[in-house]
Amino acid sequence: MSHLACLSLGSNVEPERHLAAAVHALRAEFGEVVLSTFYRTRAVGFDGPDFVNAAALVRTALDVHALDAWLHALEDAHGRDRSGPRYGNRNVDIDIVLFDDLVIDGPGRLRLPRPDLRHAFVLRPLAEIAPDMIEPVSGRRLAELWAASSERDLPMEPLTLPG
Repeated sequence: MSHLACLSLGSNVEPERHLAAAVHALRAEFGEVVLSTFYRTRAVGFDGPDFVNAAALVRTALDVHALDAWLHALEDAHGRDRSGPRYGNRNVDIDIVLFDDLVIDGPGRLRLPRPDLRHAFVLRPLAEIAPDMIEPVSGRRLAELWAASSERDLPMEPLTLPG
């Protein structure tokens, strides 16, 4: 069975290098990856260097927990440090935002749809590549959620990254 996963990618530590490596690893594992524009955004939740964020769509035979574990291993392979505060600098951060129409609200840390979907740095790139995808809790299309977002006017500088 094939599942559609919507991922959020971010980095504020050598983002060009880390995000290029992450996209390469996603393509090596899942084949075709639909990738959004990369955007430079301010750090959210702490004072730190700007982030570069994007979204990706992948098809996978993995279940949501196996995909989450695979993504954690990818982050760890790129030096992700989980010992610090929840909001902090990241070599690479890849989160499952949507997985088919699955809704998970505990137990454990995996939440779907991911609560960060309300933030422009997650919603704008996802709405760009999957505007008609339905967010399963609200029943609204991602394009509708972005159009109604209170964060639409936040600065997000489009970037062109190599690779």
